[in-house]
Amino acid sequence: FVANLNLSVFGCILQMVWLGINAFLFVHFYMAFLVERWYYTRVLLGVTLPWARAPAACLNFNCMLILLPVCRNLLSFLRGTIQCCSRTAARQLDRNLTFHKLVAYMIAFHTAVHIIAHLFNFEQSSQNVICKLHLQNPTIVMFTTVAGLTGVAITLALILIITSSMEVIRRSYFEVFWYTHHLFIIFFIGLVFHGYARIVRGQTVASLDTNKPQNCSDMFEDWGKNGSNCAVPEFAGNPPGTWKWVLGPMILYVCERIVRIYRSHQKVVITKVVMHPSKTLELQMKRKGFSMEVGQYVFIQCPSVSRLEWHPFTLTSAPEEDYFSAHIRIVGDWTQALYERAFEKLVAIDGPFGTASEDVFGYEVVMLVGAGIGVTPFASILKSVWYKRIQNNQDVFTKKVSENFKQKKCAENDPITGLKQKTFYGKPNWDNEFTNITSQHPRSKVGVFLCGPPQLAKSLEKQCMSHSAADVKFIFNKENF
Repeated sequence: FVANLNLSVFGCILQMVWLGINAFLFVHFYMAFLVERWYYTRVLLGVTLPWARAPAACLNFNCMLILLPVCRNLLSFLRGTIQCCSRTAARQLDRNLTFHKLVAYMIAFHTAVHIIAHLFNFEQSSQNVICKLHLQNPTIVMFTTVAGLTGVAITLALILIITSSMEVIRRSYFEVFWYTHHLFIIFFIGLVFHGYARIVRGQTVASLDTNKPQNCSDMFEDWGKNGSNCAVPEFAGNPPGTWKWVLGPMILYVCERIVRIYRSHQKVVITKVVMHPSKTLELQMKRKGFSMEVGQYVFIQCPSVSRLEWHPFTLTSAPEEDYFSAHIRIVGDWTQALYERAFEKLVAIDGPFGTASEDVFGYEVVMLVGAGIGVTPFASILKSVWYKRIQNNQDVFTKKVSENFKQKKCAENDPITGLKQKTFYGKPNWDNEFTNITSQHPRSKVGVFLCGPPQLAKSLEKQCMSHSAADVKFIFNKENF
């Protein structure tokens, strides 16, 4: 209970810090545009000016974060580095995609607020007498200025990225999700150049000495005239600062892509292709210098199908084997095309990358739960366990397995399937399963590993919390599925 609670508390603390920084930036920049320097700008554009500028600061912060959770090599390095110090912190890295989505939602929210506020600004400026005399039509400004064009490009790119990221599209039309996600390049280019025109301008510091809004705002007809104490105000925009926020993450991501490109050009040899029942393709491969751990995954590209598409697949081989393999369920156009071209034996591999299953041998007792194709991470684990038995690894096998029990079980076949392993039908009674493990393994730390749908994850996490006690601790680990 404490271990799962620590993970939840640690995650909540990180989220609260993230939300707190967003709130601070919003309030700080909102108040910054209420000061005297921006008085005349607020008169021209309306009271929604601070509502447009405050979300812009939050957008800079969240766009700085959005790329970090998808730097897979960086996360694998961090996971291996902090694993020895804090397992809770390392497990938190396994929630990278969840955080990536949260940041994306925040970007969408602040973008909407920013756009709506600027629409009100445009409407206010079009109704303002001074703006009518000196400014162009707001629609013309939107499509003829750097700020307007980049704003439209950013918005369109973001809409396409978000809509194509819906689960129904991502699972059924992965290619659409994959290609539209690369619009992030347009998004970041537009973001960096969006503020270069400095279209929103405040009164300069020097101008404030000769034109105090509280003294001169009601006497604008006399500005600049002989004998007047109020000069014509001068305005200047803030220097663009978005690049300062996103430059570091962009450099990290470019380095990430360079590593991926280098790996993709390393020669991969497909040693064996196996077609299993239920339309599942197994590829057994070799690559010089390839090293893996149980439960890891790779990205596979088939150049003859598409040079741009990379699809993630869990490794099903054991680290002790002289090859690495992946089981691929044929469910879409890309996997069908891969199956038809698999015998050409030409693929590219990026990885491997770490997951929660890497910690499986760090527990005294483990409980592996896989649903559907989610069983693939555990194939690697079970193979590795068997190899460790053959190698007489005392770290895994601490007591002798009863030969009589093993022979008895092997002699019994399931009456329906004919398999040597007995098949249980229906939904497992998780309460009974956890109770049995508690009674069979007192004073143990049990690692519960799941690769399956969110509904099952919620059920198992609840069971881990409720069955953890002083002597037995269930620690929940979930794969991204």
